[in-house]
Amino acid sequence: MTRYAKPKSLDEALALLSEGSWRVLAGATDVYPALGNRPLYFDVIDINDIGALRGITESDNHFVIGARTSWTEIIQAPLPPAFDALKQAAREIGSIQIQHVASIAGNICNASPAADGVPALMILDAEVELRSRHEMRILPLGAFIIGNRRTKLREDELVTALRIPKASTGGGSAFVKLGARRYLVISIAMAAARVVLGTDARIASAAISVGSCSAVARRLHALEAALVGHRPEIAEAAVQAAGLDELSPIDDVRGSAGYRRSAAREIVARALLLATHGSQRRTAA
Repeated sequence: MTRYAKPKSLDEALALLSEGSWRVLAGATDVYPALGNRPLYFDVIDINDIGALRGITESDNHFVIGARTSWTEIIQAPLPPAFDALKQAAREIGSIQIQHVASIAGNICNASPAADGVPALMILDAEVELRSRHEMRILPLGAFIIGNRRTKLREDELVTALRIPKASTGGGSAFVKLGARRYLVISIAMAAARVVLGTDARIASAAISVGSCSAVARRLHALEAALVGHRPEIAEAAVQAAGLDELSPIDDVRGSAGYRRSAAREIVARALLLATHGSQRRTAA
């Protein structure tokens, strides 16, 4: 017989996790569809009543997004332009109804290669806050997701927040997704970019991440470095010349590996262009 628990506090949830194997339930937008017609066959901890896991706060050095924060809350939050890519990705996650209940931590813990929120978080150098009854760990998002549906989350741990270093919130950002249709679609390829312009209107720094083209979303560090010091106008040519060796796309029903690599070049160029426009507006302001 399966067990169901709905703790009212973080301490209560962590105590339960320390006692056995549980599945954590937040928005449940992935759990129930995956079950199909089957009943629950695992023990569930429902964290929806833990208020401390919801909302966006600021510390001296970070923006902190609670694990249970919904995508709608992120869309509506007053955040710097560097978060525009994350807000644009949030609008691509399922329907509006799903955005109201789906959580940011659920998106990363599901660890799908096509998770829309991950590339937009990676360009912000997001960190994952993990708590157990006995300790807290902080992992870079790129180290937390280790493969298709695989993470570094231990059975006794709960993701409690995503931490965004304020040092990584400069410039403008953008998110571009390619799918077979406009809404309610798993992406063929997607890209997020953040661009910081210097006082000379050249690229001072760039952060670029591509999803759905590898087992996990990847930062394009070589391309980022190649863009520094150049005017934004060369970005498209640089992207088309790039090897994009960080990517390892596959063939599946949504597209071939070759198509994905070609599409990645195009949507990275578009994301960079849009992010540059955002950075220019911020500099002008």
